[in-house]
Amino acid sequence: MPKLPIIQPGIVTISDRASSGIYEDRSGPAIESYLRRVIANELAPRFQLIADEQPIIETALRELVREQCPLILTTGGTGPATRDVTPEAMENVCEKMLPGFGEQMRAISLKYVPTAILSRQTAGIAGNSLIINLPGKPKAIDQCLDAIFAAVPYCIDLIDGPRIETRPDTIKAFRPGGDSGKNERSPSPPTTSKE
Repeated sequence: MPKLPIIQPGIVTISDRASSGIYEDRSGPAIESYLRRVIANELAPRFQLIADEQPIIETALRELVREQCPLILTTGGTGPATRDVTPEAMENVCEKMLPGFGEQMRAISLKYVPTAILSRQTAGIAGNSLIINLPGKPKAIDQCLDAIFAAVPYCIDLIDGPRIETRPDTIKAFRPGGDSGKNERSPSPPTTSKE
């Protein structure tokens, strides 16, 4: 098997309080931990911790797209509050929206909390980057990524990104035509956090 390419995912935490130092960002590290657990490729993540300001979010996303990050995961700013503007920023940055990601994440989250219906998470394509909005709590991040990640490597294939392989003991990437087997997910290990 040829050597897998190094993957440079973009991880963007969008939070007024975390970006101003009021509390520690736990969502960005939770995303990195998840990616390291499920992706077989070597990772070189790019982090951004920014305020809930639409122009700042758009600039951060465009910068990561220019840096050729094939997968950009955001956390925060997807609710109905006045300062939650991540989906609006996404729509201005992306050439194509992929609403199925958000639909699946909301369906999964509704099994845990009734307020999941308030989420406006979405996903889209900008250049050769797949951008996905995730919730802000680490436990919810894992639950949502478990629900959608099997489709991520093939989506990145379709937009001419680098080949991402998953660790089949965690999540088996689905690629049509038997390239990777069945779409199977192993649940994330239980957490002891009260998040």
